[in-house]
Amino acid sequence: MLSRFFRKPEGNERVPKGQTVTERFPVLTYGPVPHLESQSVTLRVWGACTPREFSWDELMKMPMSTQTYDIHCVTHWSKLGTTWTGIPILELMKQIQLEERAKYVSIHSFGGYTTNLELADLLRPENLLAPTFEGLPLEREHGGPLRLVVPHLYFWKSAKWISGLEFLEYESLGFWERNGYHRRGDPFLEERYSDD
Repeated sequence: MLSRFFRKPEGNERVPKGQTVTERFPVLTYGPVPHLESQSVTLRVWGACTPREFSWDELMKMPMSTQTYDIHCVTHWSKLGTTWTGIPILELMKQIQLEERAKYVSIHSFGGYTTNLELADLLRPENLLAPTFEGLPLEREHGGPLRLVVPHLYFWKSAKWISGLEFLEYESLGFWERNGYHRRGDPFLEERYSDD
């Protein structure tokens, strides 16, 4: 039986197969939640690019965008119409000089978590580095002060507490991908788990 916080979708094309809509924002995290002061957050960029580091102040001076979209967790919940404000990844990338060999990115988080993306999945106009959710500073449990938001993939790809982008020539699987999750994670293709 579903609680009052969850409901089964009825023919809603916005909800992938196997998902249940929730009004809440469940917190699912592997490991402890880090205690980060925003001013201590930096974003390091390295690998198949010109290496550099962005301070919190540098990040917060970049153009911001507000986006509303649905998010889908591999654990079968979907939350519709969420609103995020942050730095569009495409804006950030204007300040990063990639090498031609860059085809993948490993996203690093404070605490050691990683997840992987194809470069094409990172370089989409809807993707954000978000410090704000629903008009308020992002709560620590949800990745505050800064998380990646990649809404077209299952939400484990939207790394919390982001600390770095490592651009790679070859794919390097992240934490959950090494532990049985799908390498890409498209919710509409139900790419939950690895076929290997």
